[in-house]
Parts: sequence; C-alpha cells; structure tokens
Amino acid sequence: MSRLLIDLSVPVLDGPSEATPVEVEVLDHRAAPAALGLRPEDFPEGEAISNETVTLTTHTGTHLDAPLHYGLVSGGEQAAAVDAVPLDWCLAPGVRLDLRHIPPGVGITADDVRDSLAKIDHELQPGEIVLVWTGADRLWGTDAYRTDFPGMTRESTAYLVERGVKIIGIDAWGFDRPFASMLADYRRHGDNRALWPAHLYGREQPYCQLEKLANLGALPGDTGFTVVCFPVKLAGLGAGWTRVVAVVDGT
Repeated sequence: MSRLLIDLSVPVLDGPSEATPVEVEVLDHRAAPAALGLRPEDFPEGEAISNETVTLTTHTGTHLDAPLHYGLVSGGEQAAAVDAVPLDWCLAPGVRLDLRHIPPGVGITADDVRDSLAKIDHELQPGEIVLVWTGADRLWGTDAYRTDFPGMTRESTAYLVERGVKIIGIDAWGFDRPFASMLADYRRHGDNRALWPAHLYGREQPYCQLEKLANLGALPGDTGFTVVCFPVKLAGLGAGWTRVVAVVDGT
C-alpha cells in the first residue's frame, strides 16, 4: 500500500508574517569545541556538534491552542494545558471545508459551515479534525498575512464542537477574525462579545484549534485523509508548536 504525506505546516522563522520576533543564536560546529572546554583539533575536521538557542512564543509558526489558552475553566472543569490534550484527538480523519469565498475580515457563520458540508455531502462524525480552508496561506511571507483573512465565529465553532469535533484548524494567522475587525466592532457597539468569540467559546466546551496551517489545497479531496497534529509537550502551557501532516493511504 502506498502512502502520501502532505505537510500542512508553515516554517518557524522570523519575518513579516509573524507578529513577534523569532531570535536564533547559533553555536556552530567551529565554535562548539571551545564551549565544551575542548580544542578544534580534538574533533575530526576540527568541528564539534552544533546547537541553537531559539527565543519565540508558543503561538509562533503552526501550533495547537489548548483549552487553557482560552481561559482557566473549560466546560466547568480546569482547562487542559497543551501537554494534557488527549492524544487520540490529534490523530483522526480529516475534513476540509472550502470557505475561500469568505472575504477578509468577515466572520464565518454556522450557515457557511453547513453549506460547505452539504456541498461535499459529508455528515460530521465525532472526533474528526476539521480544516477550514480560507486560502490565506498564499499571503505567508507578507505583512498582509497577519491582517487579511476571515475568521471563525462563536456560532460556527459551536456548530462543529457540538457535533463532536475536538480539533479545528485554519490556514490563517488567527482563528477568529483579524484583531482590527474585532476591535472596530467592540468600539462601535461596546459589546465585549466581539472580542475573540470563537476562542472564548472554548470556556464553554473544550476543544483545540490549529492556527497557521498551509497547503490545504494540496489535499487530494475534502475527505479521505488522516490528520496528524501532535503538539510539543510543553508542561502546563496554553499552546505548543505542531508539525501538522495529512496522511493519504493509497492502494
């Protein structure tokens, strides 16, 4: 049986698409002997083993947000940190929802989700991982990546979670609408429900979200693949870097 692996992750690097810097301090092969208290001639070719020190946030690059990111309590219980997310949530059949027609700054509604599912004639099953395809990853590497994308709403998130979905991913910088869009609504109406409503739904029911996915257009179809998205085991934290891969089994 053949197997195709599709990388659905962006690289971790410093650049205009990240809101916070990525700092890398390299101890290269030539400098490493001195750091070990040895001399270059103590190693073949005068080179020891290298090392890197990286400073970044847990939300840099493709990552998984755990319930603890949304608040201290989720579903009436202590919210789970990223190292406590059940592993079986992170390996499951995937479903791609094509929502590329939703303009930047606009909220994705529950009706949008229903319509997308109807177009692919798919009924959600508990535990499936849903990938929201906005097309925003085409802007990766530019400033616009951080601002020009649609986002999930409380209602669309609830629609999926109430049907047993535990992980929802999106190929955009954030899961909710861009910050400027939410802030404008809040200032206009004074209703704080405009601020990160999809995130904060996670205080009502536990779920995880994958942000900064990529290459959803490379999937062979809207179903028929498995998503693998195990986060780095960062003890007690709200998010973890994740190499997200789609597995497509052939014949």
